[in-house]
Amino acid sequence: MSASDRPLSLGRVRDSLPLPWERVITLAQKVAFLSSPHAYPEAPRQVEAVETHLSWVFLTDRHAWKLKKPQRLDHHDLSTAAAREHHCRVELRLNRRLAEDVYLDVVPLFAVPPGRLSFAAEGEPVEWLLKMRRLPGELMLDTLLRGHELRRRDLHGLLELLACFYRMSAPEPLTGAHYRGRIAARIAENTRELARFPREIPADAAPRLAERQLAFMRLESQLIDGRVDAGLVVEGHGDLRPEHICLETQPRIIDCLEFSRELRIVDPAAELGFLALECERLGAPEAASWILPLYAELSGDRPDPRLVHFYQSVHACIRARLAMGHLLDPASDHHGRWPPVARRYLDLAASHLDALSLSA
Repeated sequence: MSASDRPLSLGRVRDSLPLPWERVITLAQKVAFLSSPHAYPEAPRQVEAVETHLSWVFLTDRHAWKLKKPQRLDHHDLSTAAAREHHCRVELRLNRRLAEDVYLDVVPLFAVPPGRLSFAAEGEPVEWLLKMRRLPGELMLDTLLRGHELRRRDLHGLLELLACFYRMSAPEPLTGAHYRGRIAARIAENTRELARFPREIPADAAPRLAERQLAFMRLESQLIDGRVDAGLVVEGHGDLRPEHICLETQPRIIDCLEFSRELRIVDPAAELGFLALECERLGAPEAASWILPLYAELSGDRPDPRLVHFYQSVHACIRARLAMGHLLDPASDHHGRWPPVARRYLDLAASHLDALSLSA
């Protein structure tokens, strides 16, 4: 664990109770301020505000400004401005690995009496934002997939970048048994969490998938252990989805999973399998079929297809669990959207287990 990823000690952060100016300036006020073109030094023509589960992102003409929501979650505590600054700086450092010219700075936001906000002031910041270069939406991989505009050669630069990234990453000092234990823990979490939604998810769906996944790990443990023993398990991106990939002349990959180093420890075969799974989900099975073979050509790494299908099945269950987790957010007004998404992922999980058997 690097110094930037360690939990903040009491000596480095303020107490978790908000200070006076944090109580006065609400999240709603920050969102309202940042939604106005007049807020920004660059004086944009307009601002598009996009809310995600963890953040607000404000898109100006040339930049994207990310505001983390003040909340306390299982993996990280963002309840104070100091904690949010810390996580912004971790995110800046980690994402510069694959998108150095996109992640520009961590920028303070100040309170100006009486209760106004400004980027240009002095004193103690009340908030911190991650400033990024805005990427061209028409070149995002998910956009290209939905428009059926992607060709195999378009992925060459992306997979060349990833092959170099994984090759230059230090192997993680762990055993095969340890890595399998982490996977087993995620399988158990998927089963446990999906059981909370018996009305939306068939009660036996997740347990049956988990039983087959765990059976594969018992019978084919050498496939996973061999990847670990070969030094192929590294600190990766952690969330390699098409919406995080921009196919500029030099591809850029953004929005890594910054809040948990443990969740970034991954076999590249799993990470690339996840990307292929997401391409398949978006209705582009041909793009999904290009990813691992092209990566093998560029890297010389040829993971067993059975292992890739196993990883894809586990990832699909993780995504189903995360989709259903949105139903636990009382502020969300899109609860009807998520059960069909989760069921689609569970169907994909089953299909990849079936493909695994056919590959044996």
